[in-house]
Amino acid sequence: MAEEGSKRDSIKMNMKGCQTNNGFVQNEDIPELDLDPGSSEHILGPEEPNAKNIQPYAGMPKEVLFQFSGQARYRVPREILFWLVVVSVLVLIGATIAIIAISPKCLDWWQAGPMYQIYPRSFKDSDKDGNGDLKGIQDKLDYITTLNIKTIWITSFYKSSLRDFRYGVEDFREIDPIFGTMEDFENLLAAIHDKGLKLIIDFIPNHTSDKHAWFQLSRTRTGKYTDYYIWHDCAHENGITTPPNNWLSVYGNSSWHFDEVRNQCYFHQFLKEQPDLNFRNPDVQEEIKEIMQFWLTKGVDGFSFNAVKFLLEAMHLRNEIQVNASQIPDTVTRYSELYHDFTTTQEGMHDLVRSFRQTMDKYSREPGRYRFLGTEAYAESIDRTMRYYGLSFIQEADFPFNNYFTTLDTLSGNTVYEVITAWMENMPEGKWPNWMTGGPDITRLTSRLGNQYVNIMNMLLFTLPGTPITYYGEEIGMGNILATNLNESYDVNTLLSKSPMQWDNSSNAGFSEGNHTWLPTSSDYHTVNVDVSINENFIIERKQVLMTPSP
Repeated sequence: MAEEGSKRDSIKMNMKGCQTNNGFVQNEDIPELDLDPGSSEHILGPEEPNAKNIQPYAGMPKEVLFQFSGQARYRVPREILFWLVVVSVLVLIGATIAIIAISPKCLDWWQAGPMYQIYPRSFKDSDKDGNGDLKGIQDKLDYITTLNIKTIWITSFYKSSLRDFRYGVEDFREIDPIFGTMEDFENLLAAIHDKGLKLIIDFIPNHTSDKHAWFQLSRTRTGKYTDYYIWHDCAHENGITTPPNNWLSVYGNSSWHFDEVRNQCYFHQFLKEQPDLNFRNPDVQEEIKEIMQFWLTKGVDGFSFNAVKFLLEAMHLRNEIQVNASQIPDTVTRYSELYHDFTTTQEGMHDLVRSFRQTMDKYSREPGRYRFLGTEAYAESIDRTMRYYGLSFIQEADFPFNNYFTTLDTLSGNTVYEVITAWMENMPEGKWPNWMTGGPDITRLTSRLGNQYVNIMNMLLFTLPGTPITYYGEEIGMGNILATNLNESYDVNTLLSKSPMQWDNSSNAGFSEGNHTWLPTSSDYHTVNVDVSINENFIIERKQVLMTPSP
């Protein structure tokens, strides 16, 4: 009897050993199996069938854990939770992608604020010679920042013979002495960047001056420069030239001019002093890209490409069609008297613009250093203008400059609505608009529409979606000058909007301390100037403060 009792105690201890607490639950009473001494049942291990009678408990060995984990009531909830986690992760990833895709992109610098266009010869004279210069612009940067301007756009300042307002460029890598030196430009650029502003400059790839080294080498048929320009045989007898076709210059009369050195005619879309480059020559394309790289390396933030629709001409040289078919051909001398189907927007022109974009993209890889490309699209139809944006997968211009407001000579709600909707409804999806009311070759807003519309149109520019562009002086309501004797060898009509900036009511409107200015100042500069505008704004702000009730 004593021996049997000892065995029962041993069995009980062994069963408790299968359910050891291991310290996970304190003072837990582990139920004991009631073993009948006469029972024939054997003591079961954890994997034997009767182990199903054992309930899960803290600290159970893995053999027991595996036995329970395979049961449906434990396995199914676990699988449900697993797939819920997987689905939730996938939903979160999809939602993140969707939010990124549909959310507006962060605005780049050329989208985040207004542009301010400066005609440098008329902005500020720093050396008393009567001509505005680069140092003068630097002196007035504080004023520009008060306008909340983000980008300064300076028109052409390259070394030039001064024909056609500096667009007859003699050297694309030199500053014209009238504006200063390359050191002055570098100092100006550094000062602009120090103030958190950006700088874009004009670039005129279509033509050069007839004094450019390339042209001088081309007219003597020197090496690769032989075909840098568009040359063609033409008859020239007794001082009279018979051109290859009826193509006309923008300024009127034939666009072909006989060169006595080469004994051929060269083509010029503008003045005869501005021969067109031959962009069907790969060497010319490379030269232009190298010039772009020169200025991009200097640190400029972008370019405004001028006259891009003139880059290519038809190779067949057929006559262009007359607007008035009954007009005697010999009397067709004005540019508007022909349809220019063979001298503008030729096939391949947009490929050139894309190649310019690709060159600039090489300098846009650093964060915050994106390089802007804008194109002039003057006198283009709206559908042709939109093509400068490029395709959805091939970018060209960041935007073509929108000058449709500048064509309005009268103002009404309908005309303004038509200009806005024409651009917004035709603009490719995902592209960025821009708006401007003036420019160097456009009648100023005040002279075109009247003083009463100046503030309205300026307000409109700043409330429309897109980038507003202001021509210097438009912010204070400057108008065209009325002078008739301008003593300049230019088209007088395009000089009137380039009068000196009116800073104050002192001599020469504060533009220059010299004895003369290259153009006369407007007669209204005593009342229309920057100082008056600032004082008026201060008075308005002061009144608003005084009218604000005390808390």
